[in-house]
Amino acid sequence: MSLSEEKCRRLICYPECTDEEAENRVLELRQLEIDSICFTGQKRVLNIPVLGKGCVGLVVVAFRGREKVALKIRRTDANRSTMQHEAEMLRRANEVDVGPRLLGASDNFLVMEYIEGFLLPEWLGSTEGGDTRKTLSLILRRVLEQVWRLDMGGLDHGELSNASKHIIVAEDKVPYLVDFETASVSRRVSNVTSLCQYLFVGGKISHLIRAKLGFDIEELIGALRIYKAVRSRRNFEAILRKCRI
Repeated sequence: MSLSEEKCRRLICYPECTDEEAENRVLELRQLEIDSICFTGQKRVLNIPVLGKGCVGLVVVAFRGREKVALKIRRTDANRSTMQHEAEMLRRANEVDVGPRLLGASDNFLVMEYIEGFLLPEWLGSTEGGDTRKTLSLILRRVLEQVWRLDMGGLDHGELSNASKHIIVAEDKVPYLVDFETASVSRRVSNVTSLCQYLFVGGKISHLIRAKLGFDIEELIGALRIYKAVRSRRNFEAILRKCRI
């Protein structure tokens, strides 16, 4: 849908739209080379389908020329004045090959690589997710390698203890960490331990994963404690062995 359409203008200024703000935001989008927005997704805002909705922003599919991208829109009632912090955190994550590629940013928008796939809990509950232990092990190892790199880079994601909405499994079995709006480089990193807590110990899908992998949870908890004390590659690989991945 064209950026000049009323439905589009209301969405990019959600929830409080004024003509002035809409015009300013349309200009921002054109400077980011965004041509149109596609209304699709499982969430709804103003009865419009979107990919995601949070306290800070909405995520929609957009087009930059012929390129399909993910566009994050800062809500007008967000508790932050710009998207620049999240853009910088995603940029840093990209430096260690984590997250969707950041393609552009302004005060009110992030333009990112569009990842086609399913959130991890949805994938795990699907026919494909229940396919083989080998596939599950591959995906979990890949995502844990990503959070290890974040730990080593000093970037804490901040929301991995409940990662239900923060891991997308793409069609090629590659997992992507998303949503770096609360990430920080100033607090102590806990990406590996937080994600392991969600995946293997106390998260909503942990019992499903434990059933598929068949590891000893007490041994894993012991390995996590050692890693928390000393974040070394050796201690990280011990976690992988205890998870049997």
